[in-house]
Amino acid sequence: MNQVINTHELRTKLKALQDGLTSLKQGLEIERKSSRLEEIKRMEAEPYFWENPTESKKLQKEKKLLEDEVGAFLKLEVDLSENLELLELAVSEGDDETLAELSGALSSLQSAYENLENQKMLSGEQDASNAILTINSGAGGTESMDWAWMLQRMYFRWAERQNFVVKTLDVVPGEEAGVKSATLLIEGPYAYGYLKAEVGVHRLVRISPFDSNARRHTSFASVYVSPELDDDFEVEINDKDIRIDVYRSGGHGGQSVNTTDSAVRITHYPSGLVVTCQNERSQLKNKEIAFKILKSRLYELHLEEERKKQDAVEAGKKKIDFGSQIRSYVLHPYKMVKDHRTGEESGNPDAVLDGKLTPFIRSYLLS
Repeated sequence: MNQVINTHELRTKLKALQDGLTSLKQGLEIERKSSRLEEIKRMEAEPYFWENPTESKKLQKEKKLLEDEVGAFLKLEVDLSENLELLELAVSEGDDETLAELSGALSSLQSAYENLENQKMLSGEQDASNAILTINSGAGGTESMDWAWMLQRMYFRWAERQNFVVKTLDVVPGEEAGVKSATLLIEGPYAYGYLKAEVGVHRLVRISPFDSNARRHTSFASVYVSPELDDDFEVEINDKDIRIDVYRSGGHGGQSVNTTDSAVRITHYPSGLVVTCQNERSQLKNKEIAFKILKSRLYELHLEEERKKQDAVEAGKKKIDFGSQIRSYVLHPYKMVKDHRTGEESGNPDAVLDGKLTPFIRSYLLS
């Protein structure tokens, strides 16, 4: 009897996903995107295509994004159809092993569907871009630096779960543990669209591993996210508005990167922004990356000003000011992660800190 119920539930869930996917097709503009993808492929075949490197690079990027979006939709469409066919075959033949496999695959199919559903909500100009994510430890010394490191690991793990690539652009390690700050480039479709949900102050409550009296401590770290902009994206930066300093890279001893003045700091006077890069051995490369970070943050500041002009109710509903406390992670005296903007909660902070952030990001996008 239980097997019949499980089979019925499995069939119902698979059909619900299939029906939802059919409804999503129009919202995701799959037909238009498929047509555009074919158009770019035809353009690639033309001899003049590579004569304009800037334009061809832009089209190549658009093509990759379209291939990912359309490909993910078509793959899920085929997978759902095949799973439903296998289900009926397994039921007719009493194949419990196949039924168990189909039941086990349901979670990944639901996850793939939710990713597509999320993309429908990501329509901002730069939402499809890679993300530049910076974590800064708050007041509290070693405690906060360790918390900043924990957040850095959390985003690494989340990116791995999304099959994204993470590159460390800059890290300033703490004296005893953790990091004072870390800047990461997270590469993947809609990385910025997803991670803009993480902007703000993150609060940790736990028994301190650095306190010999095992007292409870509260630590803070702030997260800032901006889109990685194309090289041809114009953000005006005047020479008179900036100061460039070079200095010896900090960090743990013994690294050859510390033997030359290769680190770069750029101060932008009009905005007050200060960006650094010291991870590369080459001063020129560090300067190039620092300008990329500055460019993306200036663009994000522009977007923030535009957001402030929008309806006040909506702005309060999805406030992403840099200083706002958005989420608390409590490890003692109870276990809970709560997002203060959406009310999303989890009683398993270990899983969240291991990168299971999607429910929180999804709740933000839906709010």
